[in-house]
Amino acid sequence: MKKTLFGLSVFLWAALPAFTQNVVEHAAPGFDIPRAAISHGSIDTISYNSTTVGNPRRALIYTPPGFSRQHKYPVLYLLHGIGGDEKEWLNGGSPQVILDNLYADGKIEPMIVVMPNGRAMKDDRATGNIMAPDKVQAFATFEKDLLSDLIPYVQKKYPVYTDKDHRAIAGLSMGGGQSLNFGLGNLDKFAWIGGFSSAPNTKTPEQLVPDPAAAKQQIKLLWISCGASDGLITFSKRTHDYLQKNNVPHIYYIESGVHDFKVWKNGLYMFSQLIFKPVDTTTFSKYQVAGVPAETNVRNAKYPQILADHRVIFQVKAPEARTVQVDLGRKYDMVKDSGGLWTVTTDSIGEGFHYYSLLIDGVAVADPASETFYGMGRMAAGIEIPGANYYALKDVPHGDIRTRKYFSRVTGAWRQLYIYTPPGYDENTKRKYPVLYILHGGGENETGWAKQGKADLIMDNLIASKKAEPMLIVMPDANVGGTAFDESSLTTFESELKEVIIPLVEKQFRVETDASKRALAGLSMGGIHTLYTGIKNTELFSYLGVFSSGWLQPRQSAVAAAQYDFMKANATTINNRLKALWISMGGKEDIAFKNCQLMLAKLDELKIRYAYSEYPGGHTWPVWRNNLFNFAQQLFK
Repeated sequence: MKKTLFGLSVFLWAALPAFTQNVVEHAAPGFDIPRAAISHGSIDTISYNSTTVGNPRRALIYTPPGFSRQHKYPVLYLLHGIGGDEKEWLNGGSPQVILDNLYADGKIEPMIVVMPNGRAMKDDRATGNIMAPDKVQAFATFEKDLLSDLIPYVQKKYPVYTDKDHRAIAGLSMGGGQSLNFGLGNLDKFAWIGGFSSAPNTKTPEQLVPDPAAAKQQIKLLWISCGASDGLITFSKRTHDYLQKNNVPHIYYIESGVHDFKVWKNGLYMFSQLIFKPVDTTTFSKYQVAGVPAETNVRNAKYPQILADHRVIFQVKAPEARTVQVDLGRKYDMVKDSGGLWTVTTDSIGEGFHYYSLLIDGVAVADPASETFYGMGRMAAGIEIPGANYYALKDVPHGDIRTRKYFSRVTGAWRQLYIYTPPGYDENTKRKYPVLYILHGGGENETGWAKQGKADLIMDNLIASKKAEPMLIVMPDANVGGTAFDESSLTTFESELKEVIIPLVEKQFRVETDASKRALAGLSMGGIHTLYTGIKNTELFSYLGVFSSGWLQPRQSAVAAAQYDFMKANATTINNRLKALWISMGGKEDIAFKNCQLMLAKLDELKIRYAYSEYPGGHTWPVWRNNLFNFAQQLFK
C-alpha cells in the first residue's frame, strides 16, 4: 500500500503544477530533541571503493523509520565543513533526531541521507593544517568521487531512485560551497540543491549559473541560507543577488545567528521539508530574511541591520536619554525598552551610501556602531545599502588609491589629495594615462570620492569590462578657506588647481598633458567649481562633468551673469574645444534641480552644446556614483 501511495504522490507532483505549498517555518524549540514515543530511523557506516582516491572510503547513511528494501527512496547527500568529516553532522547536528521528528509529524518524505567525507584524498582525516592546499583541493576532487564512486555505490546497495528528480545535495560551510558547485554544475544529476552558510570555496555566481534559463528549467529547489552575523554571508548574498537579477527562482533565508550548528540545523530542518515534494515557486519570496549587519558597521557591531526590503533596524544603548531619533533623510523616533536599549525600523532606504545621525536629546552624534565619514561639515555616520552591481567588489584587476601631501603656495598650507591609479599602472612603466580631476561637494573633502563614492571600484569594473579607458582620477580638497560659494573661494581653488595640483600630478605621475586627455568634474559645490574653472579654461580641459549642480540663485547671480557673458562671447570656441559638457541631476527631488534648470535654459539661449541626464535619488551619493559610472564611459575616446 505504501508503495502505491508513494507512486500516486509522484504522479500528482507531475500533474499538478498549481499545487499550493505552505511556507516552512523556522524550527521551534525542541525540534532537535529525541522523542521516545516515535519510530526511529537508523544510522550506519558504509565503506565504498573509491577509484577517484584509490582506496576504500567511509560515509554514514541514515535510513528512515520503517525502512524497507521493497520500496524505493529519494536520496539527500549531506556534506560537512572544512574542519569536519563524515561524522560532523552526526556529532554536531543530530540529523537523525531532526529527521525522525519531522517524519513523525508527517512533514517530510521518507528519504535516505548519505553523509560522506568530502575531503577526497587518501588520508582524509581532519587533522593537521586543515587549510593546507592539498586538503582544500581534496574538497574539489570530491565532486568526481561523489559522481563516479559514491552515488553508484548507493544506487547498487540501497533501494533508491536513480533520476535527478529524486536526488538532493546540501551542506554546511565548505560543504555548502561544494553543494552549490556540484549541484549547479551537474543539473542532470541534482534537482534539489541547498547551501547553508556557504564558504569561500563557492564559485562566483557567473560560474555557478552561466545559463540562467537552463537553470530555471532544471532546478526544482535552490536553497541558500546563512546567519545574519556570519562573516561569510557575502558569499551567500552575491549568489542571491545574481540569481535575483537573472530571475532564477530560489529561497534566500537569512536568520539571526553566526557560523554554527544553530543555523545549520535549522537549514536542514527547513530544507528537508521542501525536497521531493511538489514545488510552488510563488512562495519563495515569502521567506523572511533577518536583518544583515551593514557593511559600514564597525567590526562585530550587529546593528544597524538591513532587511531584505532595505528597511533598516537601528539600535543604540542610551539608558539616560529622554529622546533618541535616527536622522536618515527623515527623522525616526526610537523606542526604549526597560534596559535602556532604543530601537527603530525605518522605511525602505534607497541603494548606496547615506549619511545619518543619532539625535540624542536633540544633539546630533555619530553612531558608535558605524564607520564615520567626513560629510555635512563633520565626521558623520554612514550606512551602505546593498545596491548596484557596477560598484561591487569583484574578482577583477584592481587599481590603487594613493595619497599625496604637498605644500600649496596658493593657500600657504600643507594639503593632501587622493589619486586613483588604474590596474597595471606600476607594471606598464612606459605608458602615459589621461586624467580626470574630480571634486567633492560642500561639507566634504578629498576623501569623499575615495570612500563614499567608491570611485576605485567603479573604475576597476568599468576598465575590466572595457567600458572605460584606463585613467588616473585625482581627488583634491576643494576647501581653500573663506566662504564656500563666494567667488573668492572659487578663484582661489582655480589657482590651486592650475598652478599647484595639475603641475604636481604631471611631475609625479605618468600622465598625458594634452587638453584632450584631461577632464574635470564635480558634484554639488564641486560642480560649481567645475563650471567656474572649466568653462574659462577649455584650453586645459576637453571634458566637463557637472553633477547635481548649477549656479545658486540669487546668491551667485553676479558670478553666473559674468560666466554667461563669457560664454556669449566665446560660444564657438567653447563648443569646438569641449568634447563633452555632461550635466546630470538626481531628479526633481534633487535640491539643485531648479537652479540647474535655470542654467540649462540659459545654455540653450547661448547655444552652448551639452548633454543632460537624470538618475533618480535626489542629492545623494547613489546618484553621484551613477554619474561617475556614466561620465567615465564617455572620456578619452
